[in-house]
Amino acid sequence: MTSPASGPRGSEHAPFIHLTVPNAALYRQVMCAFLAAKERFAVHLRPEDVQAALEPEHRPPDLDAVVKALDSLVEWGNLRADPDTSRVTAVEDFYRKRFIYQLTQAGEAAEQALSVYDEVLGRRGALQAVALHDIVTQLRALLVIAAEREEGGPDAAKAHLALSALTGRFEALAENARAFMGSLQRTMDLHGVEVEVFLAYKDRLIQYLERFIQDLITLGGRIAVLIGELEQDGRAGVLLRLAAAREAADAAPEDAESAEEQAYERWAAKWSGLTAWFVSADGRESQARLLRGRALGAIPQLLAVVRQLNERRAGRSDRSADFRTLARWFAEAPDDEARHRLWRAAFGLYSARHLTVDADTLAERTARPVPASTSWAEAEPLRISPQLRRTGSYERRGRARRVQDRSEQRHRLAEIAARQAEEIAAARARLATDDTIRLSALGELDPVAFGLFLQLLGDALATWRPGMTNTVATSNDGSMEIRLTALADGTTAEIRTPGGTFRGPDHLIEITDLARPGRAGQPHTGRDD
Repeated sequence: MTSPASGPRGSEHAPFIHLTVPNAALYRQVMCAFLAAKERFAVHLRPEDVQAALEPEHRPPDLDAVVKALDSLVEWGNLRADPDTSRVTAVEDFYRKRFIYQLTQAGEAAEQALSVYDEVLGRRGALQAVALHDIVTQLRALLVIAAEREEGGPDAAKAHLALSALTGRFEALAENARAFMGSLQRTMDLHGVEVEVFLAYKDRLIQYLERFIQDLITLGGRIAVLIGELEQDGRAGVLLRLAAAREAADAAPEDAESAEEQAYERWAAKWSGLTAWFVSADGRESQARLLRGRALGAIPQLLAVVRQLNERRAGRSDRSADFRTLARWFAEAPDDEARHRLWRAAFGLYSARHLTVDADTLAERTARPVPASTSWAEAEPLRISPQLRRTGSYERRGRARRVQDRSEQRHRLAEIAARQAEEIAAARARLATDDTIRLSALGELDPVAFGLFLQLLGDALATWRPGMTNTVATSNDGSMEIRLTALADGTTAEIRTPGGTFRGPDHLIEITDLARPGRAGQPHTGRDD
């Protein structure tokens, strides 16, 4: 047992010293015994009671070890010791060290903090699709409560209870989603994960992610619509005021003046968090959309992890492993000749390509071997072609290959390019509008013009954001500009083509051919709302 000399008694964090000293497991078990006794409404414990409450694997055989641990915890401020006079039967007992122990406020706070730490550390989180359904239900209930204004005003108790249930469910959803995505990333990092366990787990995990993503897409949009309906005419603000007033009714007298305003600020912050979670605004994506993108991105990441695991299990080699294997082969080669053959096979270091080595050359070298130490000046000279020595290259004589005439193919390609250019110019002229018209007024389009129209429409819709009513976009080649403005009359536009009829919401549209003569060099003054 170590003397409790790790920190002063009056230190602010002294109750946490028992986590960093020897026998920390025994100290934790002793403190857990006091917490369990507190739940049974037992305040004081004697050393023998503590020893009996310890688990067998942490229970010291000697009671003196428990007493020393209790004294150390008293020194650090976790426990308080009081003289035990309830069992004194003789004068000698007054001189014997007998104490009863109980938790101090600092010791209890430290154990609560450790409990929260263990809980958060072990939390895996969950993507709660059921919570999305509950949020929809509570928002609908708030709409019904808000509609009671015509009958004397909403009921404050109903509004407070519905908002409390809504925010509680939302906070649990957000916290569990953050914890789940964090634990999912740790799982994909493959630190401390058994391969067999992960492979058995990944199929269920992918199905789980796909099911939640589907629910988030369906219910997330519905929740956003319900939030928008509640914010119309200030109905959400009225409900928040009612909930704040009901909470402030129980405030202490000294806080009565500011209690309602402070409560309203808290409720407004919670409502703002709920709105930001499901509704995108001001160029900021909602948390639900970010979560959906993160969950969608987790599926290919999981598959990539599975691929890495399969490659690891298959023993796929890398360059370093190849070089180690090659080094082992060199060490195991029987002689230098085998090592030279291995070197040439591994690195492709052969003789010069212009030196022909045939069967006769090999036979001559076998009959008259030349040592490697022989100087080139003393060795037998090599016969090299004068043509190779003079020009650096050697070409075989022969008839030159006939040049193929491709003028007919070039003429055909030129005709196709001209015809396509004429069709594209005609399509641009057909789509260009002198002024703003309705989309339904475009009429019938041929396949080339319709294809060009779809490209322009796609470029315009790619810049469209929630809340926008008009946009402007330019084609990729800079030859066409389109301005699109939404209509609120709910009409439908139809564009007929030889392949069928294109239908969609009617818009105001203006298409400008920027490549038309007379428009070159004009500045682009498009706006993007």
